[in-house]
Amino acid sequence: MSLPAEFHEIAKRVNNWGRWGEADELGTLNLITDGVVREAVATVRTGHRIPLALPLRQDGVQSGLIPGRINPLHTMVQINQEIFGAGTVATSDDAVTMGLQAATHWDALPHVSHSGKIYNGRPADTITAHAGARFSSIAAVEHLVSRGVLLDVARARGVDRLPGDHAVTPEDLAAAEEFGGVRVRAGDIVLVRTGQMRLALAGDRDAYGYPSPGLSVRTPEWFHARDVAAVANDTLTFEIFPPEIADLWLPVHALHLVEMGLLQGQNWNLEALSTACAEERRYAFLLTAAPEPFAGATGSPVAPVAVL
Repeated sequence: MSLPAEFHEIAKRVNNWGRWGEADELGTLNLITDGVVREAVATVRTGHRIPLALPLRQDGVQSGLIPGRINPLHTMVQINQEIFGAGTVATSDDAVTMGLQAATHWDALPHVSHSGKIYNGRPADTITAHAGARFSSIAAVEHLVSRGVLLDVARARGVDRLPGDHAVTPEDLAAAEEFGGVRVRAGDIVLVRTGQMRLALAGDRDAYGYPSPGLSVRTPEWFHARDVAAVANDTLTFEIFPPEIADLWLPVHALHLVEMGLLQGQNWNLEALSTACAEERRYAFLLTAAPEPFAGATGSPVAPVAVL
C-alpha cells in the first residue's frame, strides 16, 4: 500500500534534503552551532544533574512487540580471573547481546526509509547486512550537547499520564511551552513528556508499549518551523500507537528521519526531570546525549544527562 497524498504533502513542506549540502549526513544536528552550545551552558545554575536513561537489564521494556529488538542479555566472561598467572591482579569482564534500540536510545537517520529513500535522497539499499548503514549511521554523531527543553505535555494538561489514544498535537506542544515559560528555538533538543514511562517503571511493559500516546503526524511541521535539532520522548514507539490515520504506520518516523534528517529518541525516563523542572519552575537546561558510536548502526543506546 502506497503512502497517502496527505503524507507526501507534509513531506514536501518539511523536507531538508540538500539544505546542508549533498554530502551531509547529520541533518538537523547541523543546527547545533558553537553559539548554541555556549548559550546552552549558560542555562546551568545549580549544577543539579538528572540522568534520563533506563537501566540496561534483561527484564527491560521490550516485550516482543517490535521483532528482534531484544532486551540486554548480560554474561560474565571472566570472574576474578588471574589471567597473568597465580597471585596476579584478577579481572572480571562482561559481554552483552542486545538490540541497540532496546532501552533509552537514539534512532539514526537511516533507521527508517520510505519510497526507496533515506535522508538526503540516498538509496535505501545503501544499508546492507554486513556493513549496515553506509550513510548517516549513528557513528556520524560524534558529539551531542545542546540546550534541552522539556515540553511536559502531561503536566501541562494536569494529568500524570496522557491516555493511550492521545495524539500529541502542535497545540499541545505550544501549551507546554506556555506552561513552562519557555520558547523552543533553533538548535534545541526537545524532550516531550507524555507520562507513559510511569507504566514501564511500574513493571507493566505490555501496557507501556500498547496502546501508547505519542506524537501526531501534525507535529513534524512544528519542529521544522522551530528548527529543532533533535526530539526524544518517554514512549516505546515515539508516535501515537496504533496510528491516528488508519494503516499509516510510523509516518512521524519517516517525516523526521527521512525527510527532515531529525534525530529521534525513545524510552527516555523524564519523570525525575519533570519533578525537578516543576520545582525550579524552569524548563530549559544543558543536555548531554552523545550516542555510542557503533559503525554502520541505525541506532544506539544513550545515557543522557540534564544539567540544571
